[in-house]
Amino acid sequence: MASSGSSDGGRALFRVAVSAVIERDGRYLLAHRSDIPWWNLPGGGLEYGETLEEGVAREVREEIGAEVTVGRLVGVYAKPQKCEVVLTFLCHLRPDSPEPGPSEEVSRVAWFLPSELPANLLPKHRQRLEDALRGGAEALVRAQTTSTEEDQRLPHTG
Repeated sequence: MASSGSSDGGRALFRVAVSAVIERDGRYLLAHRSDIPWWNLPGGGLEYGETLEEGVAREVREEIGAEVTVGRLVGVYAKPQKCEVVLTFLCHLRPDSPEPGPSEEVSRVAWFLPSELPANLLPKHRQRLEDALRGGAEALVRAQTTSTEEDQRLPHTG
């Protein structure tokens, strides 16, 4: 994994991250962050030598204690301000998975119907979830250009 935010002799260095849209019975799992008052999708940066599927599974396990099967690629999201590319996958809980729950990073988890998503779902994560709901066979490619500060200034509740 390359470090974020710097360059090396004119060659851009960036971070590759993954996020999981986890579906069960028409509901979607969101994790409420412990550090800020926002909901998000489980995910994070890939570790060196890790496959995409391994990274998604590890991040979900670390953040919500669940085991998932990784399905189709929903989209590829360029975040130029953070020198980051995020690959988002549609996932499902494995039959042997523990029920998702809180962790150091996550204060609580909940399942939401698409029509009942919380207002304080991070905007970039909302877009990724909405892209998954489109159900297209092909992955989308999008730029997510707002800064973290801009996203967290948006009105929210809960």
